[in-house]
Amino acid sequence: MALLHDGELTAAFDHASRSYDRLVAVNPGYHGQLRRSARRLGLPRAGRGLRVLDLGCGTGASTAALLAVAPHAEITAVDASAGMLARAAGKPWPPGVSFVHAPVERLADAGVAGGFDAVFAAYLFRNVTDPDAVLGTVREALVPGGRLAVHEYSLSGGAVPRAVWTAVCTGILRSAGRLAGDAGLYRHLWRSVLAFDTAAEFTGRLRRAGFRQVRALPLTGWQTGITHTFVAATAGAREEGA
Repeated sequence: MALLHDGELTAAFDHASRSYDRLVAVNPGYHGQLRRSARRLGLPRAGRGLRVLDLGCGTGASTAALLAVAPHAEITAVDASAGMLARAAGKPWPPGVSFVHAPVERLADAGVAGGFDAVFAAYLFRNVTDPDAVLGTVREALVPGGRLAVHEYSLSGGAVPRAVWTAVCTGILRSAGRLAGDAGLYRHLWRSVLAFDTAAEFTGRLRRAGFRQVRALPLTGWQTGITHTFVAATAGAREEGA
């Protein structure tokens, strides 16, 4: 099952950036599910006084989801694809939102300093070469007790979620991707979900990376058993029930 990696994947996203928002629009509930995952960060005071890092922001859908639930937060949105980032940055945003072109593995080189109160990563981890190293980078970027929410296609296990995912990709997303001239990317996106951690496996990965209060929360609709919000916190957070 050949997947795209690193520069090859970035180039594919660059090419797809011109039509990406149109293809996302055929995914029922896409934006609503992102907002739900952003709410699960549990950011207080509508984000006032908080710094939030949006990793893998793409064309800005995850940034908009964060802004909807934390309109007063300072949001730094990062993506490795210059094409996707240009689409995101070209949209109207309030002064507290900024965009940085950088792979997640090289945040410091791009001037993205740590001390974030929360990190949101949507559709990122199955597309990185070394998810454990990226989790280490995320942990270091967070303040003690900082919060993480990962919104990701991570199957619950069993045959049904795999079959539904393949049916949706074959019938809708891959067909639309071919029409847009991005067949290779959408073939990768289909296969990357099948190759990635199950929800239980990614929960274990988060715990091994040193995160606390780890939970995998399901999403609804056709994505049930396919997409999850993973929430976690760094050491220093008040343990639940304490």
